[in-house]
Formats: sequence, C-alpha cells, structure tokens
Amino acid sequence: MKPRLLGEFIGTAFLLMVVVGSGIMGERLGAGNAALALLANSIATGLGLFALIVGFAPYCGTEFNPLVSCVMRPLHALATVATVGVQVAGAVSGVWLAHAMFDLPILQHSMHGRGGAGRWIGEGVATFGLLFIVLSTRDKGSVVVGACVGAYIAAAYWFTSSTSFANPAVTIARAMTDTFAGIAPADVAPFVAAQIAGASLAWWTYRAMSRPVPDGDA
Repeated sequence: MKPRLLGEFIGTAFLLMVVVGSGIMGERLGAGNAALALLANSIATGLGLFALIVGFAPYCGTEFNPLVSCVMRPLHALATVATVGVQVAGAVSGVWLAHAMFDLPILQHSMHGRGGAGRWIGEGVATFGLLFIVLSTRDKGSVVVGACVGAYIAAAYWFTSSTSFANPAVTIARAMTDTFAGIAPADVAPFVAAQIAGASLAWWTYRAMSRPVPDGDA
C-alpha cells in the first residue's frame, strides 16, 4: 500500500478509536450523565483531530474524510476513489479496535436513532462549516489546519443538533457500534445526503468568496 493511503487508513482508524472509545469511556465514567459523556467525547475528538492532522501530515493528506478528499483533489478520480476506500476501511477497523479495547462484542449495529429534519439540517450545517474551514486554511500549514478543524468539531458537537458527524466514512462506521457514538443504520443515508449537500454549498461559497473583487465594488 502506498504511504499516502496507509496514512489515511491508520489516521482514520485512530479518529474512530478516539470518537467511539471516548464515548464509551465518557458514558461509563459519567454514570449515565449524557452531558458529561458528550463533553468528554467532544474534547477528546477535538484534541485527537489536532494531533492526528499534525502527526500524519508528513506522510499523507491528513484528510480522513471522503468529502475533504473530493474537494481537495477533484480532478484525480482514481486517487480519490482509492483514498475514500481506505478511509472507510480504516474507520470500520477503528470501531472494531475500540470495541476490542473495551471488551465489547466486535460486530455490532447501532440502535441509536438520529432521524428527523432538525438533525439533517444540523448535519448539513456542521459539514458546511468543516469544509469551509478546511478550504480556507489548507495553505496555512498542518498546525493551523489541525487547530482550526479540531476546535470547530469540538464546538460543533454542541451547537449542532446532529452532534456533527460531518464525514461519510465516520457515519458508516458509527452505524457499526451500539455505543454512545452510534447511529442507527437507517439514519446513515439521510446523514450522508445532508453532508454532501453541506460540502457542496461550502465549495460553492468558498469559490464565490475567493473571486477577485473588481475595483470600485464592495
């Protein structure tokens, strides 16, 4: 496997271990307090994203997200397909490893329903913000990108109704865990559709705002 693809696989696996593992730990230590579990989950995910983006930057694109891969390399179809494939495989592997670490059954499916228009809107908003931030900071170095992405996702856990999945690979993998971070398989397709819509709008908005402004226009 090429180093870039291996980096995307391992990085995405660790991202899911952070998301699912911190959810399990937060729920156990919080003794059923959902707010405390979400706080632990959001802080761990934000910090984990920062560390993974900076740490893996020398070896791969640190995308860890099919939508980010699509907007970062729109003219390289085969490379994008391969990257998305290893991201999904890495995400599923990360979920299974989280289960193994906490002595849970490896193979699961989630019973955690996340349906409803409000959550779909929240997921579109979350993905719009993430993609716009990635596009706006991509030339500023891995430390800036990692800090901005980590901080945004930690915040979006709280201000969006969906708790900000903002990633199709993450969404698919989280359907395979019946833990705090899970999503029922029936709710995956609407979430992914909302993510694609949010990412598309972010790309259009970024392009529109990046056009040079003619002299005399405000």
